[in-house]
Amino acid sequence: MKVPVENSSDFARRNFLKSSAAATLSTVAFPMASQGSRVNAVQPIVMGLIGVGGMGMNHLKKLARRSEVSIAYVCNVDSNRLQTALKEVQAISGRTPKGVNDLRDILIDKKVEAVLIATPDHWHAPAAILSLNAGKHVYVEKPCCHNIREGQLLREAVEKSGKHLQVGTQSRSTGFVREAIDRLRDGAIGKVLVAKAWNSQRRSSIGHQPPAAPPVELDFDAWLGPAQNVPYRKNLLHGVWRWWYDFGCGDIGNDGVHDIDVALWGLDVKTGPTKVTCMGRKLFFDDDQEFPDTQYAVMEFEDVSANREVKHFVFEQRIWSPYVQEGYENGAAFYGTEGYIILGHSVGWKLYGPKSKLMEERIGQSDLDAHHLNFLKAVRGEAEALNADIGAGFLSASVVHLSNIAARVGRAISYDPANLSILGDTEANALLQRKYRVGHWSIPVGV
Repeated sequence: MKVPVENSSDFARRNFLKSSAAATLSTVAFPMASQGSRVNAVQPIVMGLIGVGGMGMNHLKKLARRSEVSIAYVCNVDSNRLQTALKEVQAISGRTPKGVNDLRDILIDKKVEAVLIATPDHWHAPAAILSLNAGKHVYVEKPCCHNIREGQLLREAVEKSGKHLQVGTQSRSTGFVREAIDRLRDGAIGKVLVAKAWNSQRRSSIGHQPPAAPPVELDFDAWLGPAQNVPYRKNLLHGVWRWWYDFGCGDIGNDGVHDIDVALWGLDVKTGPTKVTCMGRKLFFDDDQEFPDTQYAVMEFEDVSANREVKHFVFEQRIWSPYVQEGYENGAAFYGTEGYIILGHSVGWKLYGPKSKLMEERIGQSDLDAHHLNFLKAVRGEAEALNADIGAGFLSASVVHLSNIAARVGRAISYDPANLSILGDTEANALLQRKYRVGHWSIPVGV
């Protein structure tokens, strides 16, 4: 039985899209003075959740328990998942939100102040841009964009809207991770010149599957959205979309981006790299996934505004490893002139001094609640700054995309972080954006 959804007219949706397009093209859609401000900071923040499978359900369960949040809408294109989500909110909060399978039904409701987007990657930036243009604050899962061009448009939409956008890299709000970054800033290991991140874990094969009819509970056309129209396969949904070029960014953009984000944060770089090389291919899995199961990227960051200071970054990925690396399955390391720090973003860290003497150690766990709270305080105008704003989110996503591009073309690339372009390589430069389904309403203006 198909889950009942909230009805809204095609006329209202058309008007919404016209308004959204106008906001995208205008110089300023909302005055910057309105950022984070609310008329009534006591009333709960009215939210809509877009995508409630997997990580989206984790968000839902935590937000439904918060007295300062009122979940007014839940949106999902799988009716079974939508039904489960509605029951979950009712059981936790005692209130039943409206269930919809079209995000525009949320965005046209002026009572909704903020949205949380936990869709597949190919929907992240399009949904976030539409939401910002509709005057909503946005929490969007990582990576914040499917490609660099969409990330650029998303950054512009944040600036024009005057609304807050938090990226779902919750390590930035996790206490022990922030403490490690403080140690780096205080010079505990001297000058940090190199950082490394790794994603070392054992994944499962997705096998080989032929095209098939989608299940009755799934609105596959809505799931595709702006992406190219490809046939449904059983190893495409749910969650497995991460391994397909049209929909995900590989495991480097899934688990890897968390540690990349922490590594770049500790390395204290503010713009993208200038030189990128990446070897990546499938050495282990014989299946349909398109991204590498083994990947090694090396990058150089050159800050021309700071006496041409140069720093290096390394990323390693082996998603067939049944063991941990340097004590942490997923982690980041910072190498300074007086010592080093090894950090697992959901476990803890160790600080070593000269001759590898252990100087300090912390343990902990990832704090999603703190990341939610930072976002909610920003919406209420109480937070000084977002912990994972569009600047941080776009930077880590850019490293993901540039690594994947270098691996796909099989050669080193030179990148201009100011103009967001790859120099002297037409093939690689074309991969800074993607192809879309012609005429789809969610395609960002300007792609």
